[in-house]
Amino acid sequence: MTSVQMPFMAGRRVLVTGGAGFIGSAAVRRLVTDGAEVLNLDALTYAGDLSTVASVADRPGYRFLRADIRDGAALGAAFADFRPDLVMHFAAESHVDRSIDGPAAFIDTNVVGTATLLDTALAYWRGLGGDAATGFRFLHVSTDEVYGALGPDGFFTEDSPHRPNSPYSASKAAADGLVRAWNRTYGLPTLIGNCSNNYGPFQHPEKLIPHVIAAILDGRPIPVYGDGSNIRDWLYVEDHIAALLTIAAQGIPGETYLIGGDAEKTNLETVETLCAVLDDLAPSGDGPHARLITFVPDRPGHDFRYAIDHARLTGATGWQPSRDFETGIRDTIRWYLENRDWWLAIRAAGQGAARIGLGKAAGGSR
Repeated sequence: MTSVQMPFMAGRRVLVTGGAGFIGSAAVRRLVTDGAEVLNLDALTYAGDLSTVASVADRPGYRFLRADIRDGAALGAAFADFRPDLVMHFAAESHVDRSIDGPAAFIDTNVVGTATLLDTALAYWRGLGGDAATGFRFLHVSTDEVYGALGPDGFFTEDSPHRPNSPYSASKAAADGLVRAWNRTYGLPTLIGNCSNNYGPFQHPEKLIPHVIAAILDGRPIPVYGDGSNIRDWLYVEDHIAALLTIAAQGIPGETYLIGGDAEKTNLETVETLCAVLDDLAPSGDGPHARLITFVPDRPGHDFRYAIDHARLTGATGWQPSRDFETGIRDTIRWYLENRDWWLAIRAAGQGAARIGLGKAAGGSR
């Protein structure tokens, strides 16, 4: 796999939005380790947790600012003080089920917040000169869900039309459009990375893989939507970060790059794999964990299949996912076994266990 070499990150000044969340924190840890100076800007909503970056928090190149991407004054001050040469924009409301129950928060953060961040970045970039202006990049982290649903065949490519089917994916599609527009209209050197489903350490227990791990360890029923035939392409979070840094280093401003894990699994296959690995690592005296699988009513508007063709990124940079699904899942399960206190504290706060997103109501706020 071709990945970004140390000299690219060493000394770079990177503003990371949402750097206390699952994927953003993985970027922060990698960036600081690689020698970058990092400003982690996060509003610390329910999904933000500074323990995710505790391993690098004492490094001299790291600093944290609690701020909301909808707050233009706070953003302006942060840009003026930190003077980044790369912005990595992770901050977003991201759980599809939550978007079904309360879409307004997703529009507010993912659309209005992204527009505010783009405006701030544009004003800052216009004030730069010479090599600083030429080298500046704004990298927007997005999702394959903006492309809607695939049938049994085919793959999403960078030329696939946006056809979002959930409030979450619609808000991210709108954000993608804004990023593209700020490049085409104002010249801001933007990049977009649309990734497949991530998994790995520090993922909030409301998401499928950690939710299932927790259910198995609790001995609770494992909820599988519909008949479990919906298909996702799984990407280990560290492979995603390697791809993003490669895009930041080698990507062409104005371009979009798709990032996939080459690991298509039905949801039922994913759950069965989790059960099998935990049969080995944490066996139950009551029998195989698969006995807990329970089929529940499907999610409203549940996309059937996502699959990514990452040929553009691989052809341009040589990046490839380095971790196969079975290895990544085993590593992830080990992490959740060794860090029970982390996810149990989230559960104790009333998050991640009960089902939401049944589609009975829309509206709501943060």
